[in-house]
Amino acid sequence: MPEFAYLARDMAGKSSAGTIAAANARDAATQLGAKSLFPISITVNKASQVKMTKRVSGAQMGSFYAQCASLLRAGVPMLRTLALLSNQSGGNRTLQNAVTEIRGRVEEGEALGEAMARYPRIFNDMAINMVRAGSEGGFLEDALERVGSFVEKQEEIKGKTMGAIAYPVFVMSVGVVVVTVLLIFFVPQFEGIFGALRAKGKLPQATEILLGISKIVQYYWWAILGAVALIGLVINKYLKTINGKRNLDLLKIKTPLMGSVFLNLAVARFCQVLGTLLKNGVPILRSLEISRQAAGNVVLAESIAAASEEITAGERLAKQLEKSGHFPQTVVEMISVAEESNSLDSVLVTIAENLERTTFRRLETVVRLLEPIMLLILAGMVMFVVLALMLPILNSSDAL
Repeated sequence: MPEFAYLARDMAGKSSAGTIAAANARDAATQLGAKSLFPISITVNKASQVKMTKRVSGAQMGSFYAQCASLLRAGVPMLRTLALLSNQSGGNRTLQNAVTEIRGRVEEGEALGEAMARYPRIFNDMAINMVRAGSEGGFLEDALERVGSFVEKQEEIKGKTMGAIAYPVFVMSVGVVVVTVLLIFFVPQFEGIFGALRAKGKLPQATEILLGISKIVQYYWWAILGAVALIGLVINKYLKTINGKRNLDLLKIKTPLMGSVFLNLAVARFCQVLGTLLKNGVPILRSLEISRQAAGNVVLAESIAAASEEITAGERLAKQLEKSGHFPQTVVEMISVAEESNSLDSVLVTIAENLERTTFRRLETVVRLLEPIMLLILAGMVMFVVLALMLPILNSSDAL
């Protein structure tokens, strides 16, 4: 049952504030009246709506959405569906408890999307908005099925990417550890050997740099680790702000090699959701509001929001998306033709499918390039250490 924050006065005119559990605002006012309190204001207690829970894996969420859609499509009532899913949530206690509480709130008359919104760490914005639109438009089964498909595809991409970069990351990590050990224990042994050459001013610059780095790592490793941890905390806090999220998303789509991958995946999600909503009869403005949040990119969402404002004035969608400069030209052209032929819903789904196929192929290519790139970086680090140590010896041999 939701909680309401109230401000009231008693019979003596004394102010009183607090929270009260009630089915709705009217019920809350009735309860306050029974306590001889005259309500001044009654508002939903936002803090009580959000439940901070553990995260649930994408694979389990994809299965949850798919099962929910299947049961509803088979004619099973919503409450019965939620009861079944609360007992079949893959053994995940967090998801079971959330579904159980959601069922109770739906039984009390709360909308499914609103109940899901109380668990932001389990149900993301795209899923919540898709469920809200599906409930309003009468296509909840399709909405849940589409969300499940999105989640499964994201997990597939994540799995392929992690599997492909696991070996390069392992090699790079081992290389960094080896170089650090060399700098702390091996390189300092040459300090005395190179002392005479340094006194004569004949020590190569590369060797001087290597010995300097070795001293820093050897004596100030604690400061380096502390600085890295502090920088990590500052960056993490900044990325939780609106400007931080915007700059991170902008960096994603501007990064060489991977920028087009991030951009195309966001555009594909936007087109897929927008096409699905339009096909099910959701108005264009409402569809744009939901689909821009489903894109998963703040920069793209802001561009779509600006386009929505112009559409209310009678402008075409394709023209406004082109102005943003974030949508591929081929996508803009296809949307323009679809608007003229009144087939925007089906064309958007086709665009999304084509973008996903081409993006997956490009992602596989980029991931394959990571291994040789990391190996080259590692080889360069080791070569620098070896050459910096060998140059003074070679110079001494030549002089001799």
